[in-house]
Amino acid sequence: MTAAAHRLITVFVLVGLGASAASTYVHAQLLGDPTYVSFCDVNDTVSCTQVYLSRYGSMAGIPVAYLGLVWFAFAGALILAARLGSAKLREHLPAYLFALSTVGLAVVLYLGYASFAVLGAVCMLCVTVYVAVVGLFVVSGAAASIPMSQVPGRALADLRSLSSSPVGLGIAAALVVASGLGAAWLGEPTAQSSVGAPAATLSPVEEEEFIRWWSAQPRVELPIEADGAAVLVVKFNDYMCPPCRQTYLNYRPVFAKYEAERPGAVKLVTKHYPLDPECNSTAPNGVHYASCEAAAAVLLAGRDGADVEALEGWFFDRQATLSPTSVQAAARDVGGVEDFEAEYPAMLDQIREDIALGVSLGVEATPTFVINGVRVTGGLTVPYFDAAIAYELERAAETQ
Repeated sequence: MTAAAHRLITVFVLVGLGASAASTYVHAQLLGDPTYVSFCDVNDTVSCTQVYLSRYGSMAGIPVAYLGLVWFAFAGALILAARLGSAKLREHLPAYLFALSTVGLAVVLYLGYASFAVLGAVCMLCVTVYVAVVGLFVVSGAAASIPMSQVPGRALADLRSLSSSPVGLGIAAALVVASGLGAAWLGEPTAQSSVGAPAATLSPVEEEEFIRWWSAQPRVELPIEADGAAVLVVKFNDYMCPPCRQTYLNYRPVFAKYEAERPGAVKLVTKHYPLDPECNSTAPNGVHYASCEAAAAVLLAGRDGADVEALEGWFFDRQATLSPTSVQAAARDVGGVEDFEAEYPAMLDQIREDIALGVSLGVEATPTFVINGVRVTGGLTVPYFDAAIAYELERAAETQ
């Protein structure tokens, strides 16, 4: 391999490694904080968030971005091992990278199609990874000097050589340890979210600044009865929307606290806004293809007096793998709904009424909250959500 080819390969691996690391960080932030806004979210079309939180953003619960990070780390480890290893390994390196990038190319072609054609979204970090994989494929393929049919045999021989080398063992151990630590770090936000957000408070200065901002926000009229509650919280929800799940988990302790302190003073109303073109004409590119069914199932379970919270939790816990078939099965087994298919068209009409209300209020994304008329897209972090409710309770008491 020429020096120029080696430099190009190294550059492509480093670029891909950096873009994958940034993608992994952004994806982890999105999982841990529903209000997080990525630096690569420009608009509805140029948006990393749209891609990462779609069903194409994870594989078996693992962010695709992290799998890419491990892939580029492995490619980098090969380059380092060749640099420090034998002349034969350096000779075989382009062929190994070409075989590796052939698999990578097939994956990025699929992900690119899903992003551009299915989701209608462009993720700039993802595009950077695609370019790095294609560049590595082209340069390594041109530099490879051995037939692909000989790669398996040469790889086994080089592996035996590396296994007896302290350098090779050190590189392999470092790769394994780093991959494990990365997986543990990615799992941390999800583990925390499963039990809800911990209690937190604002400093006096933060609270004062927030109240000043909150009190200056415009308020919309809501055609929804508060039933005596001083604070009416309306959530426009999609059961396949990850931030909807996150706010569902994070806000539960807040609602429980106020219910214990002032029963009936805070009321939560869920309105359905599925990002599914089957029932939502305002989301023609929506890809939550079971969210209309999930909303209908919850409405039917509520009609029959079933445990709606159990059904909602079931959907949120499995939102990445929901399908119309699994939703119908859960409606029957968890929600006790026996007439889903017969009642589904009527439920769609009710869901469209919720969507029409959302459109009239300026809802464009999920979750969107309307707290005593103040519209909040994406939600608030827990301490600010708590502060908003506390302020509204105090405001209601002053006006009585």
